Amino acid sequence: MKSNKETIQKNSTPSRPVDAFDRRILGELVRNARQTYAEIGTKVGLSAPAVHDRVKRMIASGTISSTNAAIDPMSVGKPFLAFVHVDASGWGKSERMMKLRDFPEVEELHSVTGDCCVILKVRTANADAMERFLAQVYALPGVRATRSYVVLTTYLDRPVQAEVTETWPDVPLPAV
Repeated sequence: MKSNKETIQKNSTPSRPVDAFDRRILGELVRNARQTYAEIGTKVGLSAPAVHDRVKRMIASGTISSTNAAIDPMSVGKPFLAFVHVDASGWGKSERMMKLRDFPEVEELHSVTGDCCVILKVRTANADAMERFLAQVYALPGVRATRSYVVLTTYLDRPVQAEVTETWPDVPLPAV
């Protein structure tokens, strides 16, 4: 008997916009990705199978790109955090500049507009390690200057949020 696998279409997940339930599910996953589908379902008002189906669909569509562990920087010996603005001739997005991604101390690398062309989020063990990293940056062709902003206190550090502000206040937030 000949198989007809070639003629059977694979189930495809139709792409549809993220709705309010999806946003609530995403919010719960961001808060704690180790929750069961039943726990999430209770919080968002859906059954566990419905949550599972929605999560599967969001993974298939790329809305959920990965699940990550949040690591305490002190526990891994990287308490020194700085944002480094790099001024380079030209666009700055050279192949060698992109090699900075290979250093595990670089947590983010952004091509930006403004008074610099690249912003790096860098976490090291101490100021000496940051200085050694900056020496690597200055060794790149075209780098003219850097400005480093050392973080003293972090008041908010969170991943992308699924919620969207629907109505912005007409006046600025009140002073405390």
